[in-house]
Amino acid sequence: MARVLMLFAHPAYQRSRINRHLIRVAADIEGVTVNDLYECYPDLLIDVRREQQLLSEHDVIAFHHPLSWYSSSAILKEWRDLVLTHGWAYGGEGRALEGKVAIQCVATEGGAQVYREGGFNRFTIRQFIAPFDQTCQVCKMTWLGALVVRGTPEIGDGGGTVQIAVGFSKHLGMDEWIRLLRKRRLV
Repeated sequence: MARVLMLFAHPAYQRSRINRHLIRVAADIEGVTVNDLYECYPDLLIDVRREQQLLSEHDVIAFHHPLSWYSSSAILKEWRDLVLTHGWAYGGEGRALEGKVAIQCVATEGGAQVYREGGFNRFTIRQFIAPFDQTCQVCKMTWLGALVVRGTPEIGDGGGTVQIAVGFSKHLGMDEWIRLLRKRRLV
């Protein structure tokens, strides 16, 4: 079974009904470690060695964050800047993450119609999260794309949330992706 490290970065977790639910789901999945960056580092002083150790101990890295001003939360950018160092994560000697798998879980307030060419935000979600794909490329990881939860304010506490949680748990369980990676001999 793949060990999944979820790097959760939501600056207003207590106000996010859908993310609270998704984190509870993730915490109950065997093999998933939820690393709440804002909870661990309220002062934004990231323990680089601890974070690198966590990365070393897991097979799959899941970046989970809201789309905040067309990017990730501030702490996740700070985390990438400090933790993914030259000579460790990338560069001639940097091979610590080589062969690991990365996925992304992104929540947006707007629906699909606002994240498209000609829409209110002018660009697709894929375009906004391209830096994660490129980061994984530089770190020699396999980036498998993103699960995007759209229109979060409109999602009720009932069936919609349950359906998202089921899809999320399958996404994190990675059954399909693990089969694909085994077929490609990456795990």
